[in-house]
Amino acid sequence: MKLRARTIRLAMLLAASLLAAPVGVTAKGAPERTASPRYDAAHRVFRLDAGGVTYAMGVNADGMLQTIYWGARLPADDPLGPAVAAPERSSFDPVGALTPQEYAGWGGAMTATPALKIRLDDGNRDVVLRYDSYRVDGDHLSIVLRDAQAGVAVTLDYTADTATGIIGRSAHIENAGKQALTIDAAASATWNLPRADDYSLRYLTGTWAGEWHLQTRPITPGATVLDSRRGSTGDENNPWFAIGRGSEWNEEHGDVWFGALAWSGSWSIRVDEDILGQVRVVGGYNPFDFAYRLKPGEVLDTPVFYAGYTGDGIGEASRLLHRFERDRILPGGAHAALRPVLYNSWEATEFKVDEPGQERLAEKAAALGVERFVVDDGWFGARDNDHAGLGDWVVNRRKFPHGLKPLIDKVHGLGMSFGLWVEPEMVNRDSDLYRAHPDWVLNFPGRDRSEGRHQLVLNLAREDVKAHLLDVLDRLLSENDIQFLKWDYNRNWSEPGWPQMSPAEQQKVYVAYVRNLYDILRQLRARHPKVEIESCSGGGARVDLGIMALTDEVWPSDNTDPSDRLSIQDGFTYAYAPATMMAWVTGSPNWVNNRVSSLDFRFLSSMQGGLGIGANLLDWTPAEEATARGYVAEYKKIRVTVQRGSLYRLLSPQERAPWSATESVADDGAQAVLFAFQRQGEEARPFPTLHLRGLDVKARYRFRVVYGKVAPGTPDVASGAYWMQRGIDLVMKGDLQAAGVVFEREGTASHQGVTR
Repeated sequence: MKLRARTIRLAMLLAASLLAAPVGVTAKGAPERTASPRYDAAHRVFRLDAGGVTYAMGVNADGMLQTIYWGARLPADDPLGPAVAAPERSSFDPVGALTPQEYAGWGGAMTATPALKIRLDDGNRDVVLRYDSYRVDGDHLSIVLRDAQAGVAVTLDYTADTATGIIGRSAHIENAGKQALTIDAAASATWNLPRADDYSLRYLTGTWAGEWHLQTRPITPGATVLDSRRGSTGDENNPWFAIGRGSEWNEEHGDVWFGALAWSGSWSIRVDEDILGQVRVVGGYNPFDFAYRLKPGEVLDTPVFYAGYTGDGIGEASRLLHRFERDRILPGGAHAALRPVLYNSWEATEFKVDEPGQERLAEKAAALGVERFVVDDGWFGARDNDHAGLGDWVVNRRKFPHGLKPLIDKVHGLGMSFGLWVEPEMVNRDSDLYRAHPDWVLNFPGRDRSEGRHQLVLNLAREDVKAHLLDVLDRLLSENDIQFLKWDYNRNWSEPGWPQMSPAEQQKVYVAYVRNLYDILRQLRARHPKVEIESCSGGGARVDLGIMALTDEVWPSDNTDPSDRLSIQDGFTYAYAPATMMAWVTGSPNWVNNRVSSLDFRFLSSMQGGLGIGANLLDWTPAEEATARGYVAEYKKIRVTVQRGSLYRLLSPQERAPWSATESVADDGAQAVLFAFQRQGEEARPFPTLHLRGLDVKARYRFRVVYGKVAPGTPDVASGAYWMQRGIDLVMKGDLQAAGVVFEREGTASHQGVTR
């Protein structure tokens, strides 16, 4: 409904009807109100109530849409608003210059970081966005801002998740004028926090084989910019943030505002504190080398920027994000299949792939209880090393004389699903594809074409490249009974030219490439709905809510050392759900750092996510095979809890700490799974007492040890209150020690994970 002067009474009646939010019931039985947006016409205030959160914004006297409140849920009848612009402080900070706008154009007297910056062909760069109208469609709110003189209209889209209170925001930018314009910067949203002087920021950084390091820094006047200019998400920074109040916010306590950007290309999140102590988070397309030209009538849609709030610490912030991702982002949502136990052949064979060798590995894997067998790199084209073959997605008949069918039939006959490694976005110079289409890669004419891992990046922004990749992948899946693709992406962009476009249009490549990537994935899933996909990028370099919406799991790191993986997996879980996190048991000594570890340590480290095995099974002894069979069987009993339960980080392995402990609790509270690790024993210090979390305080829980030792005198059965308040003591001596303990509520059958 658009708000016009002649229909203001009708708008007020609609607003009044929206104030009565109906009541539902959560999965755990707690009362829950729906997330219907509401509009208070008298005060010109919009309000979203969802989960434990209230988010409110209003139109001030100058027509600007500004944030009023974002925090713990307020009673429906509490007054919010009216919105008041920031007052004048001096001639350097006039009225409105520092107003916390929801989506500000760069124009007028504004001095804060804008969400939108444009250039009109006539030279004008001034855009002042004022409120125009709104529309409510179920739980969806759209607000139109407009600069009529400049010919720019921006529709802000808001959704709010009933269960978690997480809000999704994006912008639809339209050239509504009569001349062309160029967008120099376009954010998805600006998030404005309450004024305070005690905020600190947490974010995730990393590099290849060393991803997911948690960083913390105070927020002070000035800016912190997290970004990727790599053409893809990148592991240097991840598009996630968390901001807390005070210096002591931790896993269980403190106000936390958090967010994640759903975009797999170059991105930017900028955290500013202005002279008034106002903190803003502006995120969206990376403005570096960005220019998106719009002719009259053309539009640009930004990615969605999701954000939430909790008063219960960073641990609860993570659990809210995990639930949101599982239910609202991942394909299949709450009905998605569990991650099967997977075997990948890379470590055993590398490029020396052939039918007899893969069949021997498949037999070994099946005997361990593995449910999915994946052939990695080397099965296609002239692919005997990483110098050739990428781009030629046809079966190598020297290695597989009769195609893939005999191997696939063998794998299926052993009771496992079948998967393949692919890297569709890349090409080697030594390939039939490149020889036929050297113009299909990102390039600037007349300039060198930089290689990474001996490969170049295909320009997916081109429609002919997109059509070719969709056709060859569709044919591969149609002609072979494949259930899984490991989709890799092993280098950054370079020379991001698009010579087929005019110079003014070429920088659209940053948006068009990613959109076409998404469309290929979307169409493949529609044509082959039973095929699952893993996103991999030299490890965890392309993990974000955009790619997760189209893939079933992600690969957090090429580093499979089980001790390093404790930190990598810990950092990953601040932003992303364990249900998506693949973790492999590989050989010892580990190839990354030559560290030797026990098979027990390796399995327990990997069982905290989606369990996979990547070791050379042909080298395992009968005793190692028996150990592996036991852990695979145990994992199937607990994986519902590990993948879909609530995660509690009890001891952090960050900063190379000697200890790590996590606990996963089933949604119904019937099972809890504890994993504990000692990287290094020092000075005969005992392992810290572990206080469990998330249990039913009145229920009785019996524990059983998967591996390790509990302290003498530990009761076999005790209340949830006991395990949380008194805790449990584990006995660990030496380096690289581990324990796994399962707690079952008495009278509850054990969880059995079922996967297709």
